[in-house]
Amino acid sequence: MAAPKDGLVRGPDGLTRCWWGASSPEYLPYHDTEWGLPVTDDARLFEKLCLEGFQAGLSWLTILRKRESFRRAFHGFNFHQVARFGKRDVTRLLRDSGIVRHRGKIESTINNAKHALDLVAEYGSLAAYFWRFEPDPKTRPRRLTRNALMKLSTTAESVRLSKDLKRRGWTFVGPTTVYAFMQAMGLVNDHLQGCHVRAVVEHARVELDRPR
Repeated sequence: MAAPKDGLVRGPDGLTRCWWGASSPEYLPYHDTEWGLPVTDDARLFEKLCLEGFQAGLSWLTILRKRESFRRAFHGFNFHQVARFGKRDVTRLLRDSGIVRHRGKIESTINNAKHALDLVAEYGSLAAYFWRFEPDPKTRPRRLTRNALMKLSTTAESVRLSKDLKRRGWTFVGPTTVYAFMQAMGLVNDHLQGCHVRAVVEHARVELDRPR
């Protein structure tokens, strides 16, 4: 679906959404009930960052359609278990038609699981680490229009997070990938002004007890 000039569409239910949320049947519930709501669960944070890595060169819709298969293949993205994967697991995953069978991305997920354990040892949780990179509200656009959103493929915070993860040995975590992760996990609210979900996300962010 081509984006309207203001980036908003009104659905048959009468609700106004970001254009991409109405672009496919799978996107609508993801847009309305997941994307942008703040997440502090370590398994979900790890899952999302890994899936963003798998998305590289593909569409998120492709990954979303395969997400349940990914969850089965990677034991619910329990990074304690994934960190113990070995060569046999890589071979098994390369034969799994339900996921993206890319050796580099599969091995990256296993590598990143090992480094996730290091982060938990240092910060107590992945959530405590990732939420350190939440942007100062003063640095965000005063009004998030489609034009403003198009300029946010990376931010200073996503660049810092990407560099820090790479320094710690993580892979497939470029600043664009990391910013998409931040958007989805609620570290920022990138629902457009006028989208009916924006206020829901903002309320959840106000009420959130930030992990420390």
